[in-house]
Amino acid sequence: DNQGNTEENRLDRFLRNNPPTFKGMYDPEGAQDWLQGVQRIVRAMVCTDAQKVRLGSYMLLGEATDL
Repeated sequence: DNQGNTEENRLDRFLRNNPPTFKGMYDPEGAQDWLQGVQRIVRAMVCTDAQKVRLGSYMLLGEATDL
């Protein structure tokens, strides 16, 4: 389906920008750096809020996936 293909293309474009990952450990500065890095990419891609959440959450690892 075309929508799935578009979302897959969006994810590919997002990943080509080498977004940062976040592992969820208590690290306020690391969390802020992660957020700023992801925001910089999704703003350039002109994503909707829902797309921003999906793309950003894709980069959560470890403990951060349990939040």
